[in-house]
Amino acid sequence: MNPTLLLAQLLNGLQYGVLLFLLAAGLTLVFGIMSFVNLAHGSLYMVGAYAAALAYGAGASFALAMLAAMAAAFAVGLILEATVVSRLYRRDHLDHVLATFGLVMFFNEAVRIVWGPQPLFVQVPDSLAGTVDLLGFGYPLYRFAIIGAGLVVAAGSYLLIHRTRVGMLIRAGAQNPQMVAALGIPIGLLNAFLFAVGAMLAGVAGAMAGPVLSVQSGMGDAVLITTLVVIVIGGIGSVTGAFYAALIVGVVDTMGRVYLPLLLRQVADRSVADAAGPALASMSVYLLMALVLALRPQGLFPAHRT
Repeated sequence: MNPTLLLAQLLNGLQYGVLLFLLAAGLTLVFGIMSFVNLAHGSLYMVGAYAAALAYGAGASFALAMLAAMAAAFAVGLILEATVVSRLYRRDHLDHVLATFGLVMFFNEAVRIVWGPQPLFVQVPDSLAGTVDLLGFGYPLYRFAIIGAGLVVAAGSYLLIHRTRVGMLIRAGAQNPQMVAALGIPIGLLNAFLFAVGAMLAGVAGAMAGPVLSVQSGMGDAVLITTLVVIVIGGIGSVTGAFYAALIVGVVDTMGRVYLPLLLRQVADRSVADAAGPALASMSVYLLMALVLALRPQGLFPAHRT
């Protein structure tokens, strides 16, 4: 086994896991506290990606483009919560799924109408365009920046949830929202703030993914499925669980896509191995989720333990 390739893929897995965490953190809190299934979370990821790409393309610095993504996703999250989501809290999960699936189609078509079907490509900022030498190979500095930014967000989320009054209310709301409301806490404002913060984190993930992936309509649909796997594995409502599960899923998916084709080449033709390997790697994430559900239905790090 090539140690250089192994290290590179581990770092790629961590980078992918960090992006998944930014998506999963907000989604798991919204589901855990408000019991709201938000399939439009991937669309908020797309909103952040487009806001950053358009701002950066207009001449703004990358830092300002990130702020534009955060502001746009936060604002769209507030609007969605006030106009659609808040009206569905007392409805069952099927209504949540149908309504937010409709929002997904609306956002995808709106983006396609305004900016067309062609993807936007975002250049890595000059300050992060270099590489870092690791064991004789150069690893992109921008991917290190994604990992670092994700770790900072994870630390900030932990401090917000566990060291602030707002975090105390969020944790209390996850356990007993009726009691929190009975104590005079404006649960509606808390829900709106939480939904918007989750949207903002999704927007940050989209902005960070822009220079790595193409920015296009529907870009959040596929990643949403993996994000749902992450929150199931980590434990619904648990930010800590979302963090660890995102790293696990990111590494498993990335390593599988690289090493499964290599392993299959030992027993099958190269063309067969190259076709079957990525498919098996995608399946491995869902097999991992099935194993966790069989052994720990509440997830690896359920909310009551965080």
